[in-house]
Amino acid sequence: MDRRKFLKNSALLVPAISAGEIYELRKTLPIRDVFNVHPIVISTWDFGIAANKDAWQVLSHGGLAIDAVEKGVRTPEADIRIQTIGKGGFPDRDGHVSLDACIMDHLGNCGSVAALEGITHAISVARMVMDKTPHVMLVGEGAQQFARENGFELENLLTPESEKAWKEWLKEKKYKPIINIENKTFAAERLPGNQYNHDTIGMLALDAHGNLGGACTTSGMAFKMRGRVGDSPIIGAGLYIDNEVGGATATGVGEEVIRNVGSFLVVELMRQGRSPEEACREAVERIIHKKPETAKDIQVGFLALNKKGEYGAYALQKGFSYAVCNTEKQDLLINGKCVY
Repeated sequence: MDRRKFLKNSALLVPAISAGEIYELRKTLPIRDVFNVHPIVISTWDFGIAANKDAWQVLSHGGLAIDAVEKGVRTPEADIRIQTIGKGGFPDRDGHVSLDACIMDHLGNCGSVAALEGITHAISVARMVMDKTPHVMLVGEGAQQFARENGFELENLLTPESEKAWKEWLKEKKYKPIINIENKTFAAERLPGNQYNHDTIGMLALDAHGNLGGACTTSGMAFKMRGRVGDSPIIGAGLYIDNEVGGATATGVGEEVIRNVGSFLVVELMRQGRSPEEACREAVERIIHKKPETAKDIQVGFLALNKKGEYGAYALQKGFSYAVCNTEKQDLLINGKCVY
């Protein structure tokens, strides 16, 4: 039998496998550490410390960055003490808790959900959108239907604590954000009747194979209009990964991040040679340049990680913090630099 016939007959013996099965097979294949990279994971705000520790369980055993970031941000999603993410998040003005999340891997694959109700782990639904569908984003009832069809259980995400805060807000319905509510140091500044600022956990990881991954998840702006979606589930705004350059994520008032396609901008600035901190600062200054009259009254921060494992951040206001976890430090909390 000649070579051509042999190959043709051999191919007939190989069963067809689906795209999903190929993805699962790829995850099990050994990846050689040709880059000699030291793994690292970084994430926004104080609650990033606990999230990083869970992500590190994956990275420290040679796991993929995409698996690490999903596992990491699931931690604050399930922590009902955190009222800006997942279960226990502040509701919209009608009393409904809705979640936004997105995830992106080193191959440019991404998945997203927005205005998702009744499901705690929005990030895992976003991951499933990435892995199992030809789409990038599912929203609202469609996102919930997809989640339920794939084994996620419906839950009541409105906790008594968040419901109490919502009812207090209803007395005056003031719509004025208080900056850095997710930072413990600033939490005491929260006043009854005012709008509590929302916030996100954005997480970026570099694994031992030299590959990047990122995730972002939030319950959105407290007491928002029903159906409002911020930057967190929008690829290029709340999160962006380019495996040749680095990754970036955003936190703060999402409308301003969307207007500037903030995370994509940070990555492109790193591509041009800026350090992660320099790129984040320039993105923040872009917001000030476009809307100087509003920039002083809101918080927006960017966090970035490049291909070398270098990281940096910058924010509009004081009080933005981020957490770092690598082979040398597991629980480092850094106060980000700011313009004002």
